[in-house]
Amino acid sequence: MALAALGLSTILGEGILKHVVHRMRPSSDINVINILIAKPLSYSFPSGHTTSSFAVAGVLSKHFKKYAVGFFALASLIAFSRLYLYVHYPTDVLVGIILGLLCSWVINHVFERIIYKHD
Repeated sequence: MALAALGLSTILGEGILKHVVHRMRPSSDINVINILIAKPLSYSFPSGHTTSSFAVAGVLSKHFKKYAVGFFALASLIAFSRLYLYVHYPTDVLVGIILGLLCSWVINHVFERIIYKHD
């Protein structure tokens, strides 16, 4: 299920939205002297790292409720890192969170229907 959520989030975010919106990254708009990582070559909107981390966190937290806070804390740190590294705008990260949670909801719902239909 986590792989399905990751796949769906990649298709929607990286495959479709980035190529429709064509938003440049903040590192290309802001002259930052010491960028900690190489400048990414793809578009900025939405944040793929944020989308995928929240998609997987949403699926895992449904099945491992005891660790849900940890899953979302890790996903939040990943989202923050995208801002800290000047590779995304806050709206890129916000939409990544929403899209990731939406993908996890869809996958959880689809798999739940398949399991109940199969039983």
